[in-house]
Amino acid sequence: MRLTRGWGLVMGLAAAALIAWALWLGFTAPEDYQQGDTVRIMFVHVPAAWVSLAAYVALGGASLSAFVWRHSLAEAAAKTCAPLGAAFTVLALITGSLWGRPMWGAWWVWDARLTSVVVLLLFYLGCIALRAAMDDETRGGRAAAILAMVGLVNLPIVKFSVDWWSTLHQPASVFRADGPTMTPDYLWPLLIMGLGYSLLFAALWITAIRTEVMRRRLSARAARLAGDA
Repeated sequence: MRLTRGWGLVMGLAAAALIAWALWLGFTAPEDYQQGDTVRIMFVHVPAAWVSLAAYVALGGASLSAFVWRHSLAEAAAKTCAPLGAAFTVLALITGSLWGRPMWGAWWVWDARLTSVVVLLLFYLGCIALRAAMDDETRGGRAAAILAMVGLVNLPIVKFSVDWWSTLHQPASVFRADGPTMTPDYLWPLLIMGLGYSLLFAALWITAIRTEVMRRRLSARAARLAGDA
């Protein structure tokens, strides 16, 4: 708690600056020769998708630590990570739908990439629901940890779905073995926005973990006082 004091604020301010910078670069970039101004949705959609996957990796790691070693801090990290990851996944799905309507002529198609991202959201929501459904916080946390670890299997499916199956979703344009296929006008705003989103997630996660730790300390103290009384 001493180590992370003030980290949320610093990271949050840095995230706001980077996101604002990326938006300015994105909206001043030239129109795409095929997509026109619609391409600018990419600067919100793609980083949200990146963070939704990275957040699930964090959730899976925290859940593994909580399940195997029963570390209370890992348990708090897993509990607070799921709602944040779900929020970024919802943002990715909504902005993807807004982008898909003019490009594909439909708000939604059940192709491999979109379906696997919906499954990702269901794993997030399942972890949240399991915790809320059980009165015993310890049992709820262990059940949610098992579900979160099972959900790790879906991550490579989300990543490689555009390579394994024929989909409407475009293939990777940034993280490729032969290098990015995007021009700097689009690549730099996208990378800066990705960094901004990552710092925003980190700021919110650290703040949420600290809040959860304080809540547990207060609950434990209240239980001790009630026992003494």
